[in-house]
Amino acid sequence: MSKENLLNDNELVQRFIAGDHNSLEILIQRHKGRVFSYILLIVKKQELAEDIFQETFIKVIRSLKKGKYTENGKFVSWVLRISHNLIIDHFRKEKLKGTVSNDSLDVDIFNSQKFSEDTIEDQMINTQILSEVKNLIKELPEDQQQVIIMRHYLDLSFKEIAEQTDVSINTALGRMRYALINLRKLVEKKNLILTKI
Repeated sequence: MSKENLLNDNELVQRFIAGDHNSLEILIQRHKGRVFSYILLIVKKQELAEDIFQETFIKVIRSLKKGKYTENGKFVSWVLRISHNLIIDHFRKEKLKGTVSNDSLDVDIFNSQKFSEDTIEDQMINTQILSEVKNLIKELPEDQQQVIIMRHYLDLSFKEIAEQTDVSINTALGRMRYALINLRKLVEKKNLILTKI
C-alpha cells in the first residue's frame, strides 16, 4: 500500500488542489462504491447511474479547482450531495420533457380520453401550479426540502430517506410532517390557489 493511501480524505484533497492528480484517483477509488451505489439506488438504471457518477466527479474536480470545497473531513458527504443534486436535476429535466413512450404501455395513451381532455389552458394552469409549489419548497429549511424532494420527486420510501440522510425513520417522517405544515402556512400567507377552479 502506498503511503498516499494512508492519508485521510482532507489531506488527499489538499494534495490534489496543490497539483497531485494521483490523490484524486485514490479518493475516487476509496469512495466510488458508496457514491455509485447511492446513485444507482435512486435512479435504478445502470447506464444512467454511470453517467451521473461521471458527471458527479467532473463537478467535484471543477469545484476543487475553483476552491469551492470547504467541508474539511466531510469529503464523501459533499460528493454525495453533489450527486444528489445532479439526480434531482436529471428528474426535473425528465419531468419537464414529459416524454412517454407509447410502445411500453398496454393502452394506447394517445387515444385515451384521460389524456385528450387537457386543454392548453389546463396545461398552463398545471405548469403554473407546479412552478409555484417548487418555489414554495425552496423557502423551506434544507432538511425539509430534502425529504420532500426525495419522497415526491425521487419516489423514495421513508426507510430509504432515513438511510440516505442518516437519520431515524421517525425523524424523516417528522421532517415531512413539518414540511407539509410549513407549505400550508406559506400557501395561506401568500394567498395562493393551487388547484384548478
